[in-house]
Amino acid sequence: GPTESDKLPCPTGSNQFCYPIPLTAPIEGGPSAATDSDRHVLYIDTAGAPANCTLYELYNAQNPTGTSGWTAANGAIFHLGSNTLRTEGWTSADAAGLPILPGLVRFDETVNQGEIRHAIRFTVSKSYQGYIHPATHAAGSSSASLPPMGVRVRLKASFDTSSFSGPTLVILTAMKKYGMILADNGSNWYFSGESHEGWAPYMDDLLTGFRQVHGSDFETVDTGPVLTN
Repeated sequence: GPTESDKLPCPTGSNQFCYPIPLTAPIEGGPSAATDSDRHVLYIDTAGAPANCTLYELYNAQNPTGTSGWTAANGAIFHLGSNTLRTEGWTSADAAGLPILPGLVRFDETVNQGEIRHAIRFTVSKSYQGYIHPATHAAGSSSASLPPMGVRVRLKASFDTSSFSGPTLVILTAMKKYGMILADNGSNWYFSGESHEGWAPYMDDLLTGFRQVHGSDFETVDTGPVLTN
């Protein structure tokens, strides 16, 4: 809601959330997605490029109608020239308070560049009511046996990748070097990529390859204390 959303007042009028997101921006799941689904909208404003672009992310964004603009359950603004975290205890379009876009597997880096140089966002069905920076928000239960938001896991160095190739190998290599960061509650061990038609010829190999990877192939990385405030 508005209490954990970043304000950007309009130049005129009383609207406190005047994000410059085009009305034609794509919605996760498409405009026909269920109204109570995540319906994320991710938009980069390139003003200030190359070092100071601004990322706007919406959660549960509803189809804009006429000139009324977007409505959403949460709005988060990330200034990409800064490493500043969100306000302590605040959520974002993801339950962990993290930006979604930096954790997506992107087609260009995976297929064309052949290298992913960042951690990958992933989800689990149940999490602990705590978080580790850079996460700023928890959305779980009191069971400390569950992973907190922001926990980083890494594919073990001993995991044999010699039988993998193409985009599958690129992703596995990134999982070994940068790992994955828990960002939201959802399907267990679910990681996601940008929507891109270019994935089509690679999807069968990706699905076959990742069926050979299990939770036990990962280790947890100590990146800081678990916060429960």
